[in-house]
Amino acid sequence: MNDYRQRLKEITTIIFDYDGVLSDGKILFTDDGQQMRNGNVKDGYAIQLAQKMGLHITIISGANTLGMQSRCEILKIDNAFLGIKDKIHAYEQLKADNNLKDSEILFMGDDMPDYPVMQKVGVATCPADAANDIKSIAHYISHLKGGEGCARDVIEQVLRAKELWMVPEAFVW
Repeated sequence: MNDYRQRLKEITTIIFDYDGVLSDGKILFTDDGQQMRNGNVKDGYAIQLAQKMGLHITIISGANTLGMQSRCEILKIDNAFLGIKDKIHAYEQLKADNNLKDSEILFMGDDMPDYPVMQKVGVATCPADAANDIKSIAHYISHLKGGEGCARDVIEQVLRAKELWMVPEAFVW
């Protein structure tokens, strides 16, 4: 891991994978075939605060369920690319549509479909329980596992680097 902290000030957009990052990676199947995922309220708070402070939050996930769609709507996620098989294509589309440079983007992923995007972004991050190949290219590995606050961890670091963490807006949900 190189020193990524200097680059955090440039970040305007944070992209998260869903399963294994915003959820713990476990899927509960109900008798009627629905899929349920387990997330973390601290990640949700940090996502909303990041947006309030002017950062753009995006989800790029291979999965797509009603529960995931609902969570993205509740959190008012700027862009949610769900059911995506080629994450690099969605990433390039996001960059083009929003006139973004790689250096402005932080990505947090946990498994091999995230690898191509992680190789391009300004800051590549992952949860503590990410696949080893993902850890090998991450600029930062959170001390927290997927679905256990790892998104909050990286959002807090970005906001602190921009001196936007301990501000009055942070204390009002």
